[in-house]
Amino acid sequence: MKVILLEDVKALGKKGDVVNVSDGYARNAILPKKLGVEATPKNLNDLKLQNQHADKVAAENLEHARELAKEIEQKKVVVKMRTGEGGKSFGAISTKEIAQATKEQTGLDLDKKKMHLAESIKALGTYEVPVKLHPQVTAKLTVQVVGE
Repeated sequence: MKVILLEDVKALGKKGDVVNVSDGYARNAILPKKLGVEATPKNLNDLKLQNQHADKVAAENLEHARELAKEIEQKKVVVKMRTGEGGKSFGAISTKEIAQATKEQTGLDLDKKKMHLAESIKALGTYEVPVKLHPQVTAKLTVQVVGE
């Protein structure tokens, strides 16, 4: 019997897969536990429509991420750091401070967890911070660290 899986089933397939299983396994395990539905023409058509909708949403998200990346790369964020005599810094700039400064200065609400610093910012200067907006899109935010 052909079955469309509604959830991931170990050793059988992932959600949305059409798999061929024995009639007994389908009747006694897959269908009662709502892990899948019988692969009738109507259900196959519904699956096709869901996949088309998911592809359309994914394309829209990718396009939105690309637009946001262009906007981010045009912006420059200034972060203040306490310094002592001779420009020696106290502490480091974290992604939390960068995200907060970005929201205050540009109005863009970026998640601090999406920012990836190779090493912490401990000196004054200009840095490029990569921000992962989408699995395929990474923007570079310019951050200028100045002393107080």
